[in-house]
Amino acid sequence: MARDDAVYTHGHHDSVLRSHRWRTAENSAGYLLPRLRPGMRVLDVGCGPGTITADLATAVGPEGHVTGIDAAPGVLTQARETAAERAVPNVEFAVGDVYAPAYPDASFDVVHAHQVLQHLGDPVGAMRAMRRVCRPGGVVAARDSDYAAMTWYPRVPGLDAWLDLYRRVARANGGEPDAGRHLYAWAREAGFAEVSATASAWCFTGAEERSWWSGLWAERTVSSGYARRAVDGGHATSAALPRIADAWREWGACEDGWFAVLHGEVLCRDPAA
Repeated sequence: MARDDAVYTHGHHDSVLRSHRWRTAENSAGYLLPRLRPGMRVLDVGCGPGTITADLATAVGPEGHVTGIDAAPGVLTQARETAAERAVPNVEFAVGDVYAPAYPDASFDVVHAHQVLQHLGDPVGAMRAMRRVCRPGGVVAARDSDYAAMTWYPRVPGLDAWLDLYRRVARANGGEPDAGRHLYAWAREAGFAEVSATASAWCFTGAEERSWWSGLWAERTVSSGYARRAVDGGHATSAALPRIADAWREWGACEDGWFAVLHGEVLCRDPAA
């Protein structure tokens, strides 16, 4: 991003994008959906492969329009393919900077960011930029996970090592892995007149969900940009990462396995004049 040196911790390895492609407006933006109306103009910041973006476009109907922006040009190819496969015509994608969206003031009825602010060095500045392009009376919506609040059963010791490592790597990269709990404070600091804060969770259990969630994290731990940054930054040795990956597989094989990912959410607005 243009205004800080923060690095996107995960990178765009397929083990990362598989989890991104799983996301829908229902499982990742349910707190926002009741606010959407036909005909709205929406900006989806950090849209990734576009699965949530396409759902938002469906929610505002053919008379509405959604623009998805992301700093990584390559992932936008997948986003365009997603929209084409779903035959969603009222959506477009562009390379964009969350700190300086290339749109006039008050261009959108809704500005949305999912799992974006945790990766930024200046999340308040990003929220101010999102506020600028949202019309008075519109909504800025943000949802971010809170790693310190994640919990699981059974307590496979290697997953404690995973959580400690991930939080250290994310902070060294300039982000805030426990962003969920900060969203309300960040929104108020950004100057919004009204801020509503809620929380919700993803919960993974059952054989299929455990296999999917543990498998992508096991792969991410040894093969993604996060793995490379963990070793290059001196946070872990290359020998330690496979042990953490094995811990993920051990948890995934537990018939009683359960994993909850807590998210903070905010809906922010400035009343229309």
